[in-house]
Amino acid sequence: MAIIGGFDLHRKQITFDYVDTESGEISAGQIRPATRAVLRQWLGRFKDAPHVAFAVEACTGWRFAAEELHRAGVEPHLAEPADTATLRGRKKRAKTDRADARHLRDLLVQQRLPEAWIPPRHVLEARTLARLYIALIQERTGWQQRIHAQLYHQGVPEVTDLRSAEGRAAAAAAELSSAGQQVVAIALSAVARLDEQLVPLRRQLEAIGTRQPAVVRLRRHFGIGRLLDTIIWAELGDCRRFSNSGQAVRFAGLDVTVWSSDAKRARGHLARQGSPELRWALFEAAKCAHRTTAPDYAAYVALRDRLDSTLATLTIARKLVRRCYHDLRELDPAVWQSPPADEPLYDAA
Repeated sequence: MAIIGGFDLHRKQITFDYVDTESGEISAGQIRPATRAVLRQWLGRFKDAPHVAFAVEACTGWRFAAEELHRAGVEPHLAEPADTATLRGRKKRAKTDRADARHLRDLLVQQRLPEAWIPPRHVLEARTLARLYIALIQERTGWQQRIHAQLYHQGVPEVTDLRSAEGRAAAAAAELSSAGQQVVAIALSAVARLDEQLVPLRRQLEAIGTRQPAVVRLRRHFGIGRLLDTIIWAELGDCRRFSNSGQAVRFAGLDVTVWSSDAKRARGHLARQGSPELRWALFEAAKCAHRTTAPDYAAYVALRDRLDSTLATLTIARKLVRRCYHDLRELDPAVWQSPPADEPLYDAA
């Protein structure tokens, strides 16, 4: 007996749809609430089945579902959301959770499911820390922008470096209204608090990178240092799932969308369908191409002069992700195995 099915995940319930390939019997329903313990208990019904496989979309919640499937001896399949939606075709009927679960089941039965990579646990942990780091960076930038906006709004000269002691003192001593002073004081306090959290988190991510041979390999590219290499490694992952480097560019969301009809052609925009954290890391690394010592300096300058600096940096970012693709694809699959259990890989340095 072989069981093949699909899960549609939501915060309150998991909708399932599976078929017994021998008898043709179809079962569907919901698992409530959508928690690890309840799913584990539900999966107990398949303990005597020789082969069970379930597909789940790579959306929020897939991690605990995939882990519990693996724990129960069920073969997990992770579906790429955009490609899965494309295979659904044009909308001809009502979209429901049951229809989504059935669609995943049908694709898995037909062996047409667009598979996404299921990272090992240590890569998932590093990815979680990297995304937290970037979220804190973006929050800090938001507070700094709020300070700049308040200073400009009240006619105060620009303070260039709010992270330096001189910059913070200048912002705190600025001639502002009482409410403006309160805004700046709270924002400076928030920036200081975020800096305290970012420093040990950055050291932790850098320590992870020093213990991973794949990360060290990425560091040989100009602009990819001891933080960005860990983020790119965790987000890009095992590149053997891509058949060419163009798919890696698409996964990063750095490909350009094009609309054309007859002689008309609209200017393209970034697809932005991939990992935003991967795009952030690649863009930060590509910005180093403006240095005269960069191997891509000539190409960057030519594009900057013809277009602008942002488009030139995006072009270099695409070059970087292609190079990272070839590096990671050539590695021995063993490098993706989990580190020894006694290795303090995620302890803060």
